[in-house]
This record gives sequence, C-alpha cells and structure tokens, in this order.
Amino acid sequence: MSGCAARRYVAAALSRCRARGLPLWEPPPARGPRALGAGGAAAIQLLPRRHLSSRNRPEGKVLETVGVFEAPKQHGKYETGQLFLHSVFGYRGIVLFPWQARLYDRDVASPVTEKSENAAGHGSKEVKGKTHTYYQVLIDARDCPHISQRSQTEAVTFLANHDDSRALYAIPGLDYVSHEDILPYSSTDQVPIQHELFERFLLYDQTKVPPFVARDTLCAWQEKNHPWLELSDVHRETTENIRVTVIPFYMGMREAQNSHVYWWRYCIRLENLDSEVVQLRERHWRIFSLSGTLETVRGRGVVGREPVLSKEQPAFQYSSHVSLQASSGHMWGTFRFERPDGSHFDVRIPPFSLESNKDEKTPPSGLHW
Repeated sequence: MSGCAARRYVAAALSRCRARGLPLWEPPPARGPRALGAGGAAAIQLLPRRHLSSRNRPEGKVLETVGVFEAPKQHGKYETGQLFLHSVFGYRGIVLFPWQARLYDRDVASPVTEKSENAAGHGSKEVKGKTHTYYQVLIDARDCPHISQRSQTEAVTFLANHDDSRALYAIPGLDYVSHEDILPYSSTDQVPIQHELFERFLLYDQTKVPPFVARDTLCAWQEKNHPWLELSDVHRETTENIRVTVIPFYMGMREAQNSHVYWWRYCIRLENLDSEVVQLRERHWRIFSLSGTLETVRGRGVVGREPVLSKEQPAFQYSSHVSLQASSGHMWGTFRFERPDGSHFDVRIPPFSLESNKDEKTPPSGLHW
C-alpha cells in the first residue's frame, strides 16, 4: 500500500470514528515524506469524549499521543501483540492470535454456478470458500462505552455448568476481527491496553517487534478452549447495498430432560455500502434441524434494537444463540429495512450450516489457564 493510499485508508476510518462520537483519534497533517507509509509514520492522538465539543473540537485540551500508525499489511498476518485501531468500530485493541477461516462470499463469482436445494427446500447457489484471516483480540476497556453500533462488546460466550443447560457466560472485551479491519500502530507504553486479561496473557519484551509476547497462560488457554473459540466459516452476502456477514460458532452439547441439546452462537454484522440512510425494522429466520423440524422466527429488530445505518454510522454488529435437539442444521432468512420515504426492502441473510464438533468434548465451565 502506497503512503497516500495508506493515509486515505486511515483518514476514512478516523472520520467514521468522529462521526459516531467515539474517542477522537487524530493523525497530524502530512509533512512531505514523513506521511504515513512514506518513510515516516503518523502519530495517533486521543482525546477523551467528555472533552469534545458538539463540533468534535477540543475545548482548551491538548490531544494525548498514544502511538504511531503503521502501514496496514496487504500480505501476511499480524503477529501476537500487534496493537491496532478497529477501522469500523473505532476501538483500540491488541492481537492475541490468528484464525484461518473459510470465507463463503456470495457476492464473488464462483466457478460453481449451479443452483442447489438444501434439505429444507431453500434454493441457494453453491459458493466456493476461500481462506481469510481473522484475529482473536482484546478490546481496550476504556473504549467499550463508546462502541454504540454493537449490541455488546464481546463476541465470545460459553456454556456454563451442567446444572443449567441454558446458562451462558461471556468474556467481556474478547472479539474477532477481520484482517482488513486492522489499522496497526505501535506504542512505547508497556501497558497500552486496559483489559483484565492483558497482563495475564501478554508480556512486554522491548527486544521483540511487536514488543508484546504471549505468556504460557495464553498458549495454554488457547489450546484448552480451542474447540469453543475456533472461527472456521464466515458467510457473506449483499442485497441492495446492505452487506450481511454471519459467523457461526459451535458451543457444545448438554443433556436436558433425557435429550441432547446442541448450542451455537452466531455473530452478525450489517453494513450499509451506500449513502442512503436505512433502518432495520424486522427479522425473519428459518431454522432447519437435522431431526426434520423447520422453525420460523419473526420479530421486530434484533436484540431489542432497530439500528439505523448511515454514511456516518454504516455498520451494526450483534451476537445471538440458537439450540437444536440435533447435531446439525441450517439457518437462513431476511432482514427488512425501511428507507427514509417509508418504503421497505428485504435483505438476504446468507444460509449457513450449524455443525457440531465430531470429537465432542465437555464445554468449559469456567476460564481455563
């Protein structure tokens, strides 16, 4: 990525952060060859939200420099300990480790164009998956209150103890981030991210680049919880400039009333790729179970909200859960959006499989180190 292209990419992300009222991150003006990616680097500066005026300008306060932007990687992976700014949601974070997922993008032409029918009779074109890198990351707790375009700031939930088959617990501030959403930066701060797991998982080592390395506890935690953390499939489809991305996760099986109940969580991101303001009004799900049942779910909004997607706030993300009395199934459906003139249109949710792990293990009942 050229210096100009990298700077434009960063500037666009910062503009979205300011528009959403997130903490203000600001690179200084380019100064010839010392612009980002052109032999130099741009400093990241942060101003707490309480010091922002209605026009997002400091009121007698000096911006605090927290790091230096680096050019985003077009090839290869980011390493454990890489600091970053999320290009869509604006938070600071740090990479724990990567996941290699299969991205099934229905917007990309595939050599396989034949139509197929799944077991529930839902027509869909076959899509060839391609490898795509995601990262397990920690979110800086100072930024969590400002992430308004997400229903929660964690993307990882676990089944709780065996006494209650429906009980769940979450690890706050643990997220999955796509490679293209990473805006990398460096910092001289030995504890640049505030998160209760930061110092438990990472160790500062000034001889390394980046200068944060994995502790044995992080490696042990990743290995122990791998089946419940692993991100394997990502599904994406765009309808009328609204892109829907779905990531399903298998959570495990529990016994309830002499039957087996299989649980999954799924994370959904909605993105408005156009400048027209739209609002999510309804959801319509179809859930097919291998046991032969087909369930229809309709309702207002998602997770109690009806998010507005605009040029300033183009994305919304949420997570939910589903359980089946079978080891696998499928989900698909539509979201109904409303335009400013009152007209409606339906956006397809890409069909995705709910698959259980063949080497079934007992889901964790707490954090394992």
